Amino acid sequence: MSCSRCHPGWLRNALVAALIVAMQAAPSSVAHSQPSGGQESFQKAGFDDYRKHLESLDALVVACQKLRNSKACDAAKVGPDDRLQWTSSGVAEQREIRYDWLRLLLGRAGKNDTTAPPAPSQVKVIKAQTVSVDELLTQARTRLAEDLKQAEDPQRGTVGHAAERKSLRAILARPEYKGVRESSARDRLSEWFDNWINRILSSLVSFSARSPWIAFVLWGLLVAAIVLGLVYILVRIEWRSRISPTPAFTASDSPSAREWQLWLQDAQNMASQGLWREAIHFLYWAAISRLESRRLWPADRARTPREYLRLLSQADLRLASLTLLTRSFEHTWYGGRTAGSADFQAALRQAAELGVE
Repeated sequence: MSCSRCHPGWLRNALVAALIVAMQAAPSSVAHSQPSGGQESFQKAGFDDYRKHLESLDALVVACQKLRNSKACDAAKVGPDDRLQWTSSGVAEQREIRYDWLRLLLGRAGKNDTTAPPAPSQVKVIKAQTVSVDELLTQARTRLAEDLKQAEDPQRGTVGHAAERKSLRAILARPEYKGVRESSARDRLSEWFDNWINRILSSLVSFSARSPWIAFVLWGLLVAAIVLGLVYILVRIEWRSRISPTPAFTASDSPSAREWQLWLQDAQNMASQGLWREAIHFLYWAAISRLESRRLWPADRARTPREYLRLLSQADLRLASLTLLTRSFEHTWYGGRTAGSADFQAALRQAAELGVE
């Protein structure tokens, strides 16, 4: 007899649920806040609009560089940032282009400053040095000219990355990356769940450090869950092994001690009442009694259904029928699966092949 469905897989879920409840009961010390700041202003633009905007910005920088006053270098004339939109291979794409760097530069130039710190994009600094605003304005024109040149070809929108893509493809083609694959949705969900559990456990450790009593509570819950799980398993085993009243025979009796015709008659009586589970039970023992009466094995009531199967050799043609009948008997009698007329008829065919008819 086996109890393949009695694994306490629910125990892990119960422990996780208890852990979550414990964490929810604890006061949260993490405050969620949204970043503050002004609202971003973007204007939708195609490539034509984007090129016109770049040309107007270049003219603005030229005028500012020439006059160097607050009117000519008014940062408000830069206008809103661009949200460049285009279609590539049938897929809609967009890119946000900001001009904060230019507004900051024009604001400094409008104050008629003669010097300015190095541009933020200059990462490598050999030594501290002063860069004039005029030089920064010249660099701004160069940057705008490069952006305008890139925008001349609509297919290059974010483009300009062909060399990078080629380099990445060459790297990914190396032998060490042969087994690398894109993470599936299941992998990402599993990673998210693992990270979530880790955060809960970390918070629990931090909370228990401040409140030692929580460890005793969780320990008690764990012991209670284990005890309840064991009780549940034992009850399930007892319920699955419970057998309805049958014609009595003692533990020392073997199935063949009762004639197989009587077992078959009991099976037919149960079937006439619609008790299919009991009918298959009697039919199985009718088959065992029939085979045992032929002296295929020594009589022994202590054998299990699986041990009866092992008594037949692999070459025995009756092994397949007995295997199917045993499986039907185990599933309905010990496994608790609901049986029907079709199940009984199939068992009858298998029993007939074993000489029960």
